[in-house]
Formats: sequence, C-alpha cells, structure tokens
Amino acid sequence: MDSEGTQDARGTQAGPVPRPAGPPQVPAAPPRPTRAPGMPPPPDGSAFLSWLRTARPEALPGIWRFGHRPRPEEEPERIPGRQLFSGALIAFLVGWLIWSLLWNGYLGGWWLLPLYAMIPDSWAEPHSFGAVVVVYAYYVLVAGIIMVGVGRLGRWGEIWRRYGPPAWRRTPRDEPPPVPEEDPAAWPALRAAGAVDAAERLSSDARAGMMRDVDHARIARAWQGVRNGRHSLATFTGAVLKDGAAACPHPSGARDLPARQARHDLLTGQVRLGTTADDPRNPYVYRGTGLALGPDLLGTSLLAVGPAGSGKTGGVVLPVAESLCLQALAGKTAVVVVGAAGAGLGPADAYDVVVRIGSPDSVYDLDLYGGTTDPDEAAAVLAEALVGDLADPHPGSDSRRSTTVLAQLLGPFRAVHGRFPSVPELRQLLDGAPGPLAALRKGLQDAGQESLLRELDARERQLAHPGDVGGILADRVALLDRPAFAGFFDTSGQSRPFSLKALDHPVRVRVDLPQRGHADASRMLARLVLAQFTASVTVREDRSLFACLVLDDATGVITPEAVRGIQRLRSANAGAVLTLRTLDDVPRPLRGSLLGATGCRMALAGLTPWDGQDFAEVWGKEWTEARDVTDRQIIAESPAGKAVHALRRAITGKAPTARAVTVRQVERERWSASELAHAVPAGHAVLSLTDVKGEHAPPLLVDLRE
Repeated sequence: MDSEGTQDARGTQAGPVPRPAGPPQVPAAPPRPTRAPGMPPPPDGSAFLSWLRTARPEALPGIWRFGHRPRPEEEPERIPGRQLFSGALIAFLVGWLIWSLLWNGYLGGWWLLPLYAMIPDSWAEPHSFGAVVVVYAYYVLVAGIIMVGVGRLGRWGEIWRRYGPPAWRRTPRDEPPPVPEEDPAAWPALRAAGAVDAAERLSSDARAGMMRDVDHARIARAWQGVRNGRHSLATFTGAVLKDGAAACPHPSGARDLPARQARHDLLTGQVRLGTTADDPRNPYVYRGTGLALGPDLLGTSLLAVGPAGSGKTGGVVLPVAESLCLQALAGKTAVVVVGAAGAGLGPADAYDVVVRIGSPDSVYDLDLYGGTTDPDEAAAVLAEALVGDLADPHPGSDSRRSTTVLAQLLGPFRAVHGRFPSVPELRQLLDGAPGPLAALRKGLQDAGQESLLRELDARERQLAHPGDVGGILADRVALLDRPAFAGFFDTSGQSRPFSLKALDHPVRVRVDLPQRGHADASRMLARLVLAQFTASVTVREDRSLFACLVLDDATGVITPEAVRGIQRLRSANAGAVLTLRTLDDVPRPLRGSLLGATGCRMALAGLTPWDGQDFAEVWGKEWTEARDVTDRQIIAESPAGKAVHALRRAITGKAPTARAVTVRQVERERWSASELAHAVPAGHAVLSLTDVKGEHAPPLLVDLRE
C-alpha cells in the first residue's frame, strides 16, 4: 500500500519512479540524517515518544505550537525591582516600628487584654513554665499578624517568586505515562476502529526506536485515507502488520531527508523560522515565542522582499522547502522548488525529480506545454511564459493576442503530427517560414481539417501586418533555441520530460534554472513553471494534497496573469513562496495587487525606503496611545523655597521642574517606511501572516537567527 497512491511522480509522459525491491519483513531503524550545527536531531527512540506526547495547544497564526505555553493578551503590570525592594524594606520598618511601640508600652496595654482573659490566675506566678510558654506564644502570634499584614503591603510574596528559590530552579514535574486510550503513541484511533493488532505493532516499533516523525506522519496520512474511504481497512492493517513503521512507503522508498537544516514539527506541519523579538511593537502574546510556517499559512502564499544577503534563501526558502519535502515523504504535500543552479536549495537526494535545464547531466527534461493535450490551454500557458512581462502591467490586462497566435499554430500542428512542435519547429512557424507552413497546410488538407485550415489561413494573413505579435513570440522562442538547450524541451517522446500534471501525487521536484549567460531565458522559464503550476493545481480533482511552488528570486515573473493565478491558489489548497530583492522588479501598477494577493508578507533587513512605503501602506494604521510630556520650571518665591531649590540644583544638577503628562489616542502606521528601512536589525524581518481561515497576525519583528 503506497502513501496516497503515488505510482507516478512525473506525470503521464514519464515512467514510474525507481523503487527498492521491497522493505524487509522487520524494518530497521532509519539512518540518522545529518543536521546543521545547533539544530536538534530528528526525534527517534525515547525522544520520539517525548516529541509525540508534548502538548501542542491551539495558538494564534504563526506561533510555534510545539511545547508552547499560552500567554495573556495584555502585558501584566510588572513592578520594577528597585521599587519592589524599597517598598518591602519600608513595610518591614513599619512593622518593626509598630511592634516596638507595642512592646515598649507606648500604645498602651490593650493588646494584652485577650491574653489576660484566657489564662488562669494561677499561671501568673513568677517563673511559671506554663505562663512563660503561653505569653511568648501570644507575642509570636501578634508579631506574626503584624508581619503578615506588612508583608502583603510590601509584596514580599512577589519578591520570593521573582528572586527566591522558585526562580532559581525550574524542575519539571514527572508526569505519569498516559493510558493507551489517551496516549498518541498507542494509536487510539486505530484501537477504536478495531485495528488493535496494527496499533500494537506501531506502538512496539515506536518503543523500540524504529519510528520517526516522518513515519508517524506518513502512516497517519494513510489512516486518514482509510477513514475517507480511499483505502480499505484490511489493506492498511495488512501493510502495517507486515512492515510496521515502514508501512505505506513513499514511492522513492525514502523515510527521511539526507540532511535537516531547520526545526520541524510534522505533527502540525510547521517549520520554525525564528523567534519574535521582545519589542514593544510586537503584541505581548507573541513576544519571545517561536515563529513558524505551515500549510495553513503557506496556503495564502508568501512574499519575501529583501536585498542580497538578507537571508531570503537560507532563512526562509530553504527551511520552507525542507519542510515541504518532509511532508511530501509523509504523503501530504507536492512541492516544486525553482531557483538558480547552485543556489543552495537542498541536496539532490532530497528530491524525487531534479531538472537541470541547460546541463547535459540532467536526467529529466521539462515539458514545455505542461503535459496538456489541449492546444488552447497549451497556448495560454506558453504565451504567459513568452510575453507575459510585455503585457500591459495594469491588473486588468492579459496576453490574449499572443495566446490566439500560438493557438493558430499549435492546434494544426498537433492535428497533423500528433504532438506539439519542438522549439526549433515552433520558431520557424512563428517566423512564417514558407516551407513549414506549406507542409502544415498540406497535412491539414490531406486530413480534411477544414476548421484548422481556417486557423492557419488567419495566421498567414496576420503575418503581413506590421503589428503582428508573431515576430515578438519568435524572438522570445529564439532564447530557448540555443545550443545549451538543444537536448531540452523535446516533444518526440525520446526524453524524460517532467510535467506539472504530476502534482496529484506527493512528489518532490527541484528545477535548476541557468543563470550564467541565459538570464532572460531563466526568467522566461520561471514564468513558464509558475503558469503551469497555477493551471495544473486549480483543475485537480483531489485537492486533499497540498501543493506549493517555491520560487527563489521572482524577478521578471510577476505579471497580471501571474497575480490572478496566485489569487486562485488559496481555494485549490495550494500556495506559492516568492522572493524578490526589491519591489522595483515588479511593475508599479502590480505592486499593490501582488501584496494584496499574498496573505503572508515579509520585509527583511536592508529594505529601501520606497519598498518600505509599499509595505507600510498594505499593513495600514492602528490606534495607539501617545504620551506628551511637558516639563515646567518651578519658581520659588519664599526664601525657604529658594533655599530648597538651590539644594536640589546642587544635588541633581538640574533646576526643579513640574512634569505634565498628556495621553491621547492617535492613528499611526504599524511600521513606517523609515522604520522598515532603518530600524530592522540585521538578521531580522518584519512578517505579517494570514491563514486560510482568515485569521491574521499583525506585522511582527522576528529574529531569523534563533
């Protein structure tokens, strides 16, 4: 039983993923992946059981839920330590004074009347042992009452909790192990459904250290398929009893990544990016908590903007890609990571398919037409990739003219040859070469395709017009008709092209774009992958699998059609992660639409003020309390007052003043453009979050290094 039926990781045009001969009858513990310095190892053995049983309370969007302790929404009033100790000392002196006055009789003997009323006259004899004990016990009682009263007034209990032994050591309490009905390591859902033997096998593997977080998430995903009716209970139980923790494998056979660079919690699907700073601009409930991203947040898409070296790739893209790859191994996610060759997007072993465009060592090719057989759909996607950046940048514009031109050629060519044209063939057709057009016409006439002949006639008539876009399309196709790409974009079926139609399966894909000498072609291919991604995920029948596109450096990719596609991802259980060095790489009319289409927006350190202005506008304003302090000098008129003022000036070095404080409500920007440009420390970012349910978090200052 495979996890979510992942028999084909490359779509309809590729063969099956090579798989191992089969797992052993008794699964061995998975090999420990390497990890970055300072990162905790993946949970296994007893650490896995502790990880599984750790509380994950419901929290606000973006909070790292693993071991989270909820905080109050408002910051409690905290008395300064100096004021606390001075008040405690004064209270002690007051209590001492009261006791001294009572003991020495300055307040009279009324406080001894209860003592005289309780003891018999015979105890009043001198040196009576009973009298001594009772009298001094009464003294201790009165002194204790005085100390309790002044202790409450002086907040001695607060000093004890803040500076005493309770603050010196925080010993965790040993909690008894949970009962099987409540222990997640005992798989209570399987026991309730009658699969007791399967639950016992999984529990024993977990106690023996043969189960990891990926195994637990993968089997839980398969069990979800049983509950939804996609798999039978008997098949699931048989697979678990046979393979234990290795049951329901990913088609690649992998049970973990070769290396982990970030902290992951596969039970919630979160990856930790950093820690929210203890800053007054952050809400109190978020201060000092871990900040994490998961599919619930990535489903609204993420845009990260920051200059080179600000941490976009290492602090955001790599952890997110790593998390999505882990979830793909668990059968929950399909991920496509696009970036420049050598950008550090993870090792090749962490992916099922690695497409190295322009590299002769690449095993896989990229399908130029996205695996579709519809000429109109292929024309729309290809037109967006070729000339989407040349369309009118206003949000309502599109590239329908280019789509029509391509459809007039792709439809007839497929009808004659049974496939779409290769790059050289498409370039000749767009250039209007007489030979290929004549051969295409003859093939249509022989096949009796009258409607397609009319399409070809219209294309030939448009070739003579000076405003024809065919020449522009041909120039853009020429960027791909280069010797470096001679072995790519093959349509004859002799290569292994990857198609984004495979996103119905939990596949891990990395596309390496050529950068050196082919920057324009790389931007065009990035637009192609984004267009194919949005077109594929929005027509999936089974949307239970989360699909995500991670695009490192989206320069030249944002077009009106791309913005519309990103807006449609949320309803298709999909999302995109885009990074930019500056918003100047996006046409001015599209910046507001792009920031509005993405639910999660990140401004990293080093942002320019004009980029900060766009973020400040989209984050809006909030009502805040403004305090105006006015100091007014006090003028003394009497000789005694002048003497006192002279003494104060001699001691403090300042003239005596009276302070007036005015508090008023004002509306101010959450983060101004100047603060975003100059007040964000290195290694930090300001991040706002919105999840797929509509819950949102205000802009938070986050330390990406912790």
